[in-house]
Amino acid sequence: MFAYTIRRLVQMIPLLFAASVVIFALLALQPGDPLDELRQNNPNLTAEQLEQLRKAYGLDQPIYVRYFKWLGRALQGDLGQSRSYGVKAAEFVFGERLPRTLLLSGLAFAVALLIAIPVGIFSAVRQYSTADYAITFMTFIGFSTPVFFLGIILLYLFTVVVPERTGLPALPTGLPSLFWSDVTTGSISFFGFIGTWASHLILPVMTLALIQMASWTRYMRASLLEVLNQDFIRTARAKGLAERKVLYKHALRNALIPIVTLVGLAVPGVLGGAIITENIFSYPGMGRTIFESLLAKDYNVAMAALAMLAVLTALFNLIADLLYAVVDPRIRYS
Repeated sequence: MFAYTIRRLVQMIPLLFAASVVIFALLALQPGDPLDELRQNNPNLTAEQLEQLRKAYGLDQPIYVRYFKWLGRALQGDLGQSRSYGVKAAEFVFGERLPRTLLLSGLAFAVALLIAIPVGIFSAVRQYSTADYAITFMTFIGFSTPVFFLGIILLYLFTVVVPERTGLPALPTGLPSLFWSDVTTGSISFFGFIGTWASHLILPVMTLALIQMASWTRYMRASLLEVLNQDFIRTARAKGLAERKVLYKHALRNALIPIVTLVGLAVPGVLGGAIITENIFSYPGMGRTIFESLLAKDYNVAMAALAMLAVLTALFNLIADLLYAVVDPRIRYS
């Protein structure tokens, strides 16, 4: 498996190179250029000054020249300077915004996984029951609900409707004003810190988790039902094995094989869904950074964030393939 992993990592290099070319080209081909906002805010700029700025930013050069210059700097760890935030793009994206998005998406991923898998198993075992029909109905609603609509509905319910009718405080959004340094300096207790952050994360985590739960529950149900109807399950039951042992030792492990792929490839999708969710709830993570940098044509920040999504997609694709060997003993990588 080690040799297979190394080979796959090497194969990622041309894949990520091609992805970076596509991303850079799409950003460069946007209507307008980074000088548009500067031109609007400074109407007294002359054509000569704009031309000087264009040369300073390298915008007068062909796309392929600008790309290879960016690639050369990126391979040295220099992803450029952010025009909008006035800091290095790598420091801003990876040091400040990415950890916040990983916290949000990681919590949503864990919540969705811990709920969707047991609910899918429950629905499959009790096929055609009232509970199964109710779960199926709810998952169909989850399938058909866009993440932005669900986010707005939850925001309206828990910041307007519930506080007005119950007198409870509205759930906050955005980023809490407390950080770990407040705990270490004694400004707030550890549990107060956790409670504050949890209250700010409830709505965005719930939004991302509910969307994922709908699809994972349906896939888990369908996969388990397919396995339960196979001959080796009938044989296990005919030998007198307990139903619990048949379900969890024989059926579930085989049913998890397609789920591993689905969940592994869903991780970048959760980060992508955070682009909308973070903007709805004013959460300053990487998704919101991508949106703002695209509007401001801050190419260095946009390239750093989108390239990271490409790396995560390739990486979790590899992790999903490796987990095949863990779930299914018939699979061996050599």
